[in-house]
Amino acid sequence: MTSPILNRRTLLGGLLGVTALGLTGCAGDDAASASLSAADPLPTTVDPATELIISIHTSQVGLTASGEIGKIPFKVKDWPNISAGPDVIQGFRAKAIDLANNAGIPPIQAAAINVDAKIVAVQTVHKPQYTFVTAPGNPVKDITDLRGKKIAFSQGQAQGLVVLRTLKEQGLTPKDVQLIALPSTKFLVALQSKQVDMAPLYEPAITKYLAEYGKDGAIQFPMTAVDYLGVLWAPGEVLADSAKVAAIRSFIPIWANDQVWRWENPDKWLDAYYVKDQQVSEADAKRIGTTLQQPFFPKSWDKAVAWEKESADLLVEGGFIKQIDPEKLFDRRFEGIASAAVPAKYQE
Repeated sequence: MTSPILNRRTLLGGLLGVTALGLTGCAGDDAASASLSAADPLPTTVDPATELIISIHTSQVGLTASGEIGKIPFKVKDWPNISAGPDVIQGFRAKAIDLANNAGIPPIQAAAINVDAKIVAVQTVHKPQYTFVTAPGNPVKDITDLRGKKIAFSQGQAQGLVVLRTLKEQGLTPKDVQLIALPSTKFLVALQSKQVDMAPLYEPAITKYLAEYGKDGAIQFPMTAVDYLGVLWAPGEVLADSAKVAAIRSFIPIWANDQVWRWENPDKWLDAYYVKDQQVSEADAKRIGTTLQQPFFPKSWDKAVAWEKESADLLVEGGFIKQIDPEKLFDRRFEGIASAAVPAKYQE
């Protein structure tokens, strides 16, 4: 069976309706700030009156739990809970987000549709974060039983990349399965309604879904595909604003050390985020805690660039995007800031 048509129009169509998220152009309020070119050195003096809209809900929760949120040296105008890559790109285009945290795929998608944005910090993980989950009735036996199956697929997100990497590992191409184009926010509904046979999920969605549908035969099975990169990234217009760039530079060490705090204080993090914010039980939060991974922050971004190239090549081979230059996804002026801010055991 053939896949539905998935190409750049699929994503672009979803990005045109920016008002669907209620996003308005408010991120560029301090237009009087001095302009900055990509060749200029990073400013180091932070104006405490500078405002940023930071779409990183987990950082808001973590920094609040650790008591570090009051040490941010500028004003956070808002912490919108927008995390899906296509939605973040909408926010960038609507000038409603200044800084976001995503996997490595959304910057590739943004570049493919000519949305100017750059990566300013890099975090890596070394083990799979996603798990395949089946629809009720268990229509997929295991990871070797993918041919012809309907798989939820979001090409602009990490969930799409791990599907493509898994197909390649199994000796399959996108034409050997049915890729059902959906944003990841619709994966659970698609599973429940059996619109798809399987979807890649991560915690706490796995726990919530299986708690309700495990009794109906839904199962999970592991994958080996790793979503290697987590990045901070910002729109080009924001990175041309010297005051906002100084604020972003000051936030990167705070963001990196928040990842370290979560790893070193798992009980506090699990309680703050999974139990209180995501409303899972304490027992489930404890089990989720066993899946958490130590964060690493590379001194050099060369491996990250190579990873982005490999990922982009998979999307190009599948006919999903045009060719891009992965080096242009990164603003190397920020390279090493996150790594220098954390203890040596978190550097790589």
